[in-house]
Amino acid sequence: MANSFLFPKVEAIGAAFAQNWQLMISNMFFSFSLIIPAIAISLLIALAIGTLLGLNKRLRDALHPIIYIFSVIPAILLSPFALLLSPSFTVASIFLIVYGTIWSTLFATITGIMTIDKRYLDKAKTLNLTGIKLVFRVILPAASPSIIAGFVNSLRSSFVMLVFAEMYGAQQGMGFFVKKYAEFGIYANTWAGVIFMAFILVIIMQIFENIKTHLLRWTI
Repeated sequence: MANSFLFPKVEAIGAAFAQNWQLMISNMFFSFSLIIPAIAISLLIALAIGTLLGLNKRLRDALHPIIYIFSVIPAILLSPFALLLSPSFTVASIFLIVYGTIWSTLFATITGIMTIDKRYLDKAKTLNLTGIKLVFRVILPAASPSIIAGFVNSLRSSFVMLVFAEMYGAQQGMGFFVKKYAEFGIYANTWAGVIFMAFILVIIMQIFENIKTHLLRWTI
């Protein structure tokens, strides 16, 4: 038998949702203000470093072990230092989300570029494509299935880090909303926040799946 205190009736959760939907939406926008720049920074760094390492074997051999060591350190372990050393909570949160989510995309970019079909590069040579044009017109598009697969994992990890950051330092956000009402013992609001957050994350993932299908339509 479920504990009625921890698991209130559906009617109570529905009433909590009706009373707090505006507050939950404002918290959602605060969460977006953290996760969108963090994902953009993470993606840019991963693509830049991953492309360099994927194209340069000597650089890859020299830096890959160092990157691997940093990648196995959980971002959560760095949270005390990030919160103390950063000028604001926003900066600390973005740093933790970037640190916790960059690795999957970075390693996927390196692997994707290393395993590009040589026929693409041979055809690029016949077209005299070099430098930036070669990277953006041939290398990154050819490696995009691997890069996007890694980015999907990064995106899921970013939600985990977002909730962690909001639960342990923020004064707003979807994670903060859930933590706040759980501490007060108002579990109807807590469940309303959990369901709302899950709903938003499912929508985001579905939007990205549609974008991924569109970008990779040439592989089908």
